[in-house]
Amino acid sequence: MKRIVLFLGTNLLIGTMLYIVTSALGLQGYFSSQGINYPTLILSSIIYGFAGAFISLAISRWVAKWTMRIQLVTPSSPGFEGQLARDVYELANRAGLPAMPEVGIYESEEMNAFATGPSQRRSLVAVSTGLLSQMPPNEVRAVLAHEIAHIKNGDMVTMTLLQGVINSFAIFLARIIAWAAANFVDSKLSNLVYFIVNIACQFLFTFLGSFITAYFSRTREYRADAGAADLVGARDMAGALNTLKLKYEPHDAPGGLQTAKIAGTKGLFALLSTHPPLDDRINALQNRH
Repeated sequence: MKRIVLFLGTNLLIGTMLYIVTSALGLQGYFSSQGINYPTLILSSIIYGFAGAFISLAISRWVAKWTMRIQLVTPSSPGFEGQLARDVYELANRAGLPAMPEVGIYESEEMNAFATGPSQRRSLVAVSTGLLSQMPPNEVRAVLAHEIAHIKNGDMVTMTLLQGVINSFAIFLARIIAWAAANFVDSKLSNLVYFIVNIACQFLFTFLGSFITAYFSRTREYRADAGAADLVGARDMAGALNTLKLKYEPHDAPGGLQTAKIAGTKGLFALLSTHPPLDDRINALQNRH
């Protein structure tokens, strides 16, 4: 979830920055008194939409390390830190990655880990102190294998392409609506109205697009679970998921607390969840042939 939020937040900020800069430089020549120049608008929407997504991907490792204060470790690091790096390197070799990921640890009581980076050659696997202290070693390895599978599958690149398409549609529709709104007000206010409506609509359409990115994220979790099962066995991966379930989904939780469970959301919130319910993931592993 942290990986997704960081990526989407950075992408949105970069897209907004590009819009402000190009507006200030007068580089948005797709509107005129005669109407909208649709070919130019479509082309600029695609350029800005994919630029924001790919810049976000390019700096994803740096943003993660900076915002989460990740401490990098290597196989030569002492104690459990070196063992963590060695495990990641071993799994990366078994998965056939062309280069070893960076490995890092960050302070958090949450049992969490994530992978990010622009390519298989430039990736990062980060693990929380909470996960390392609360999971047995074989299950930690399964979680690491899950993150290696994300890298192997190129999930961040695929998500970037998807986000680029969503960005392009959001920018295109937002600018048309903003142009129409600006034509309904006094000319002295039209620039301000255009700016406000355009930014508001981009936020709205990007939010609506997050339903699509969340769906893709849920499907890729099943693929990463299967990839981890190939590397370390389905039993250890299912065991890691069950440990998470016991930690975050207590069976005796009062009914009023159901919405606070990590994988127990329903309705609209379930559609925005980046991960499927843990029970579904465990069942998929147990029924895997």
